[in-house]
Amino acid sequence: MTSDVGSPLRGIMFKILSVVIFVMMQTCIKAAGADVPAGQITFFRSAFALVPIIAYLAWQRDLRTAVRTERPFGHLKRGFFGILSMAFGFYGLVHLPLPEAIAIGYASPLMAVIFAALILGETVRVYRWSAVVAGLIGVLIVSWPKLTLFQDNGLQSQQALGAAAVLLAAVLSGLAMVQVRQLVRTEKTPTIVFYFSLTGALFSLVSLPFGWTALSGQQAFLLISSGLFGGVAQIFLTESYRHADVSAVAPFEYTSFLLGIVIAFVLFNDVPTLPMIIGTAITMAAGIFIVYREHRLGIERKAARKASAPPG
Repeated sequence: MTSDVGSPLRGIMFKILSVVIFVMMQTCIKAAGADVPAGQITFFRSAFALVPIIAYLAWQRDLRTAVRTERPFGHLKRGFFGILSMAFGFYGLVHLPLPEAIAIGYASPLMAVIFAALILGETVRVYRWSAVVAGLIGVLIVSWPKLTLFQDNGLQSQQALGAAAVLLAAVLSGLAMVQVRQLVRTEKTPTIVFYFSLTGALFSLVSLPFGWTALSGQQAFLLISSGLFGGVAQIFLTESYRHADVSAVAPFEYTSFLLGIVIAFVLFNDVPTLPMIIGTAITMAAGIFIVYREHRLGIERKAARKASAPPG
């Protein structure tokens, strides 16, 4: 998707809106309760996200374009990794304090750098490798107090499983991001957005025989709202990349942690711990540095292509 570099402030505004609405989505899922299976949450998140996404694509007159694809298997792979990541992430979300779940999830772009080097053969130099290592150390600082609770029982053990689940979700999300990088070479953004929600809804139905729970009216409302919020947030995220470069809007992703702290304190009486704050700060700094380096490398690649182009 091309970006309108003349309106970066609009792109940043859309990015911040997407972050706020994604956190609202996470809050709805957490408020629905830990007794709802992750597969059932994933279905509601994916299926009801299709409502605003289809409406948006129809309004943009992109719906017919979105359903056409040359790589259905590629979308299935992206959907498989993405839906597994979502399910594990939701399991962790309902068993961890909201800010911790968000902070551990920041490992996703770090894993994407690793998988891009291993799977796509992208060149990752020492600066980005150093940032990845530092970022993963930050994630470990956040998650380690929870992971050491495996020997305990009850709530603490559930939090340990939650931390492990979010870490696994970050690994799977990194694989999904690599798949998206392969898809964007031939597929349009509306197609990728549409098929992710569609495949997510279909894949999550596989969990139905394993025991979905009967929902109360409040739980159903919260889960439906999470899907609608997720779809709207995806639209705003897409619009942010339409108006500004990724390097300009990506750092604003980290505002989700601050918002998560406020919501967790007000709604769930969760107070941030010192390891959470220190580890998250390290991970944020590493993530921002990686975005900066990729931006600089992009400029250098464009300059090299321009210099090597034959005179016209």
